Amino acid sequence: MIYFDNGATTYPKPGRVIGAVNYAMKNCANPGRSGHRLSINSSEIIFECRQNAAKLFDIDKVENVIFTNNCTTALNTVIKGILRKGDHVIISSLEHNAVLRPVAALADSGVEYSVAEVVEGDNERTIDNFRSQIKSNTRMIICTHASNVFGVKLPVERIGALCRIYGILFCVDAAQTAGVVPISLKESGIDFLCAAGHKGLYGPMGTGLLVINSDTTPDCLVRGGTGSFSYDIEQPEVLPDKYESGTLNVAGIAGLNEGIKFVMNRGTEKISGYESRLINRLYSGLESLDKIILYTNRPDERYYAPVVSFNIEGMDSEEVAEILNSRYGIAVRSGLHCAPLAHQSYGTENSGTVRAVVSVFNNTEQINYFVNSVNKIARLNSKKVAIKG
Repeated sequence: MIYFDNGATTYPKPGRVIGAVNYAMKNCANPGRSGHRLSINSSEIIFECRQNAAKLFDIDKVENVIFTNNCTTALNTVIKGILRKGDHVIISSLEHNAVLRPVAALADSGVEYSVAEVVEGDNERTIDNFRSQIKSNTRMIICTHASNVFGVKLPVERIGALCRIYGILFCVDAAQTAGVVPISLKESGIDFLCAAGHKGLYGPMGTGLLVINSDTTPDCLVRGGTGSFSYDIEQPEVLPDKYESGTLNVAGIAGLNEGIKFVMNRGTEKISGYESRLINRLYSGLESLDKIILYTNRPDERYYAPVVSFNIEGMDSEEVAEILNSRYGIAVRSGLHCAPLAHQSYGTENSGTVRAVVSVFNNTEQINYFVNSVNKIARLNSKKVAIKG
């Protein structure tokens, strides 16, 4: 299998990640509940992972790194834990359903939301569009760091500066960028960073992070046992306990810890440069073919994550993905990618797209094979159309 579905989850995982999960399954028990060695093993792994995540995202308070089930849980924690009746929130025109659905659901509770249009290749207009949506009751801006469908990056540092000027909280969905591009919470103005552990951080599925860089903290979604303040009927306010009720996914966190170390050892700048070169090679190859529809400009790493969406004229995106899988052994994703706003922005809400996302484990030979395979599919389809005509 040649894997280009890294926007959904990275594959393969580094060997050290798999080894850490196996170690935890054999040598760890419930953390923070007991004083025996197996419990302490878990606590040590969890704390080390917090430390490494804090270092990666440039934040001093290790306790502000919160473990979640996924990026969606982190986003829901912020959205539902901050916004109240009478508040206004701004999202972008490229948002994933992990942002759109919880925000839309809060409309029934008196929370208003507006959509700011992202203008590809024009950060000035994008910033102006966010600024124009700000109202006196705007509580927060929530946006993706990069579109999971089209790879378009938002100017989050400038949006963060805008939020500081207006006294607005800023939440970023870094599902497609955490581990792929450098992110500094000290420099970006991000109050809440939500990240998937299983994508660019190379951890196991079922892991995510919420990193809080604000004195304002969301209400918690779940209340229960934390291993601390056990006689108190109220949920602890201290971090990270406030958000980590119940038993943590120790095996997953052990793997995530090694995934983060893998990323730090390689360096996010080097990862970004390598993946950008690969995706540009893929884009160039597709651009040279007949009957291929590309939806964005060339993915310059300053403005794009390593994502390319395309279609073959006259073919359904899901049909193309199925042929790539069954006939050529290539894994991609097709359809609407859980991001209807992004598809509406690019006019692909009816067709969907075929999406290719690279990782550090892809190479130029695989890119060439992918382009050749797409070319064969397009040529064969053209012949079928000609025969029918």
